[in-house]
Amino acid sequence: MKKLVVLFLAVLAFSCGEKKKILLPKANVSVVKNVDDISTIDFFFTTENNDTIANVSKNTVISTTNWVFNIDKRLPLKTILPDIIKLQEKKRKKQEGAVAKTANYYSYADSIGKNLAFFSFTNTVYKLQKPLKGIVVYFDKSNKVYVNDSLVERENLQKQIVNLNQELKEVHYCFDKNMLYNDYILNKLFLNTIEHKMTGVTEYVY
Repeated sequence: MKKLVVLFLAVLAFSCGEKKKILLPKANVSVVKNVDDISTIDFFFTTENNDTIANVSKNTVISTTNWVFNIDKRLPLKTILPDIIKLQEKKRKKQEGAVAKTANYYSYADSIGKNLAFFSFTNTVYKLQKPLKGIVVYFDKSNKVYVNDSLVERENLQKQIVNLNQELKEVHYCFDKNMLYNDYILNKLFLNTIEHKMTGVTEYVY
C-alpha cells in the first residue's frame, strides 16, 4: 500500500529527472489527513516568455488507485483546469462498470497540524463557462464574493444564500479563471464550513 511522504510546506518531486519543488497552499484545517494506495500527479510552476505555465508530471498513474494532485499554489485556474478535466474524464472512462471506485484529491499543507492534508474533488465537474440560471455565488481573483453580482461579506454569505433560496433556485458556485490555486483551495475550505455546503457537483470557472 503506497502512502505519500512530503515535506510540510512543499512537495519535492522529479520532473524530467530533475528534483523540483511544488509550493502548496497552507490552511489551518485538515479535511482529510490520510490517503492510501495513491498515484501522484504533479503540477510544477514554470514561466516562459513572461507567461505562467503548468508543467504536468503524471509519474506512473494507475486508474485503480486514488489520485493525489500536487499543484503549485502560484498557478492560476485557467492554466491547470484543462489538464485536470482531461485526467478526470480519462479516469472516469477507465472506471466505468468498476465495483470499487477510487477518489481524486487536491493536496495542501495544514499549518496547525503540521501535516499534508487533502480535499476530495472526485465528483466535481468543471464547466468553463457562466451558469445560465439560478443563484450565482462568484469568487473573484481578489477573493471578493458576489451573489448575483452583489458584493457580500463572507460572514453573511450563508444568510444571503438562504434569503435568495426561498424560491428553491439552484445555487451555483463559480470562480474567476484568473484565481490562483492557493486562493481556490482556501475558498473551497471556506465553503466547506458554512451550513449551506456545495451540494452540487458542478463548478463554473470563467
